[in-house]
Amino acid sequence: MEQYPELVNLTRVQEFILLGLSTRLDIRDILFAIFLSLYLLTLLENMLIIYLICSHSELRKPMYFFLGNLSCLEMCYVSVTMPTLLAGLWTGPCHVPFTVCMTQLFFFISLICTECTLLASMAYDRYVAICRPLHYPLLMRPQVCLALAVASWLGGLLVSVIKTACIASLSYCGPNILNHFFCDVSPLLNLSCTHVALTELVDFISAIVILWGSLFVALASYVAIGRAVLHMPSAAARRKAFSTCGSHLVVVGIFYSATIFIYARPSRIEAMDLNKVLSVTYTVVTPMCNPVIYCLRNKEVQAAFRRTLHGS
Repeated sequence: MEQYPELVNLTRVQEFILLGLSTRLDIRDILFAIFLSLYLLTLLENMLIIYLICSHSELRKPMYFFLGNLSCLEMCYVSVTMPTLLAGLWTGPCHVPFTVCMTQLFFFISLICTECTLLASMAYDRYVAICRPLHYPLLMRPQVCLALAVASWLGGLLVSVIKTACIASLSYCGPNILNHFFCDVSPLLNLSCTHVALTELVDFISAIVILWGSLFVALASYVAIGRAVLHMPSAAARRKAFSTCGSHLVVVGIFYSATIFIYARPSRIEAMDLNKVLSVTYTVVTPMCNPVIYCLRNKEVQAAFRRTLHGS
């Protein structure tokens, strides 16, 4: 080994240590109880939405088809990040093997990219429903909805394969401590001991294509919707149109604000505590709130839920 001192510095990290959401012993138990409750509530809400959509024929519409996909995605999404978050709060810093860390990163990137494109598809659905109602049955026929959903899932997988392969190919020589509660892009780039310019470029390009591209589709759809609503003759029609779009705008605003701040920039993020807080927003809070914002306040979903409770 003395003849090849350069090999010492190329020793590959075999595991990462996740510091978790908080290292304070006095609040970890409280946080564990809170986040475990939020996790179970998120699973229950989204399973209820999927059950209602699948079991009631009146909910078999394009809007609810996409909401069912979103609920399925968010159950997977929260199940990717929450186990290590809870483990860190229960036992302290969590030791994660390299392959497990990269697997978690792969599914996380895939799901967040899929959510971006699903939100854009849902915005397009609302655009067609409000701006081109006579063409809605044709433009949003089942084959089109299925194609948009499949493209969202497969697109997320494709982007994730490329990004994860780039990050996994970097050299990690130590330290191996991630100041986060799951294996995320920026903390891993901060630990790499090799040049990360190419990986950051891939990350930036994918952010432009997925995040900014889907956000542009959503914003363009809602600009057109806003113009159409303002030209509606009656106040009742305007209120009805805004009520079907307002919830989606809230979710889009929360989700994109956090993700664009973190991912749509080519440089590493040093403020890891801020990164963790924002990550909680779109990995825990948004999946829990989405079913309430989208569905459980919806009159058709409420009617289906009441019929389910009464066994009819």
